[in-house]
Amino acid sequence: MIRKLATIFGTLGIFAVGFFLIGLMGSLRPKPERVEPEIAPPTVFYEIVEPRTVTLDVIAQGEVRPRTDITLTAQVSGRIVETSPKFLDGGAFEKGDLLLKIEDADYRYALASAKARVAQAEEALRREEAEAALARRDYEELGEGDPSALALRLPQLAQARAAFEAAQAEYQAAELNLARTAVKAPFKGRVRQRLVGEGQFVTVGSQLGRIFSTEIAEVRLPLTDSELAKLGLPIGFVESENEPGPRVELTAEVGGDVHVWEGRIARTEGAIDPGTRQIGAIAVVDDPYGAGAAEDGTPLAAGLFVTARIEGRPYDDAIVLPRSALYGRDTIYLIGENDRLEKRIVKVIDAARDTITVANGLQPGDRVAISPLRGAEEGDAVAPMDPDAVGDEQEEGEPLPPVAENAARRGRL
Repeated sequence: MIRKLATIFGTLGIFAVGFFLIGLMGSLRPKPERVEPEIAPPTVFYEIVEPRTVTLDVIAQGEVRPRTDITLTAQVSGRIVETSPKFLDGGAFEKGDLLLKIEDADYRYALASAKARVAQAEEALRREEAEAALARRDYEELGEGDPSALALRLPQLAQARAAFEAAQAEYQAAELNLARTAVKAPFKGRVRQRLVGEGQFVTVGSQLGRIFSTEIAEVRLPLTDSELAKLGLPIGFVESENEPGPRVELTAEVGGDVHVWEGRIARTEGAIDPGTRQIGAIAVVDDPYGAGAAEDGTPLAAGLFVTARIEGRPYDDAIVLPRSALYGRDTIYLIGENDRLEKRIVKVIDAARDTITVANGLQPGDRVAISPLRGAEEGDAVAPMDPDAVGDEQEEGEPLPPVAENAARRGRL
């Protein structure tokens, strides 16, 4: 029994010593040095700065309205005895066309009476002038001292002259009233609404109809202060022969087709809208129903809602970049020497959905990072890649990475 226990404990001792020696040898073995894995810099697409002349257009919307839109009113009383076939809702007329006629018999009689009174007053004036001349001659022959005004019949002469002038004024008023029985168009235009008919009696001030001019159409276009700056327009701009307004292209869908009209900015309202903080620019189109109509003859009708593209002023040495290059309001990153990021502050003169336009802060040939730089800082190393080269090397049918795809698409635009 004792011999068996001794054998067991001896065997266990041998194993214990073996494990101890193995552990000791492992601890004495030299440990390998830890090698940190090398992290490759991120790939960043870039765009080369190429300054060029850029014209920044401004997009706005507005409603077409006639420059002149008035309500015709009667200036004399009477029964309407005639209406023109043009005096209908939507009717077109030329300047000076007769629209309607008010019965003029009473006014012709009044004119004849006024003419007779003028003749009577003129005769009385001539007679009084002769009497005054005779009185002066008699006093010069027989009188002594300075003659009185009454002796020279000056009051009677003044009264006769005043009566003649009053008779003339009455005649002119009667003549004017007679002319007012014929209601004529004050301009070339169209009838918006006829309010009276033949046989109807009207009084002074009665509304006869609403008409508007087709000589000039206007569109009010609300603009922000920055948009005015793009156009180079002051708040109180008024076009002149030496300073014409910017060109405007108006578009609208009529009858299922898109039509285009050409116009210009004639003036600004000269005041800021307190509600919107915007300024109204007035675009005009001459002869919108004639020469100013679209190429297919579609008129720029009053009430039409249009989209306007206003031609901006040109900017020399401007730089157009993808919108993805901009961080915040005025920061971009360049890929500088040794392929490291450099922060640059620029002046952004226009920011569209896909692009920005920069006026200064960059030099020709600079490489602008256009890839998203999440968490990047100035001085970080990057692996620059030309998106045009990616587009050329990409095999047909193989999808591009998102950034490269956008860059290649811009290169094709």
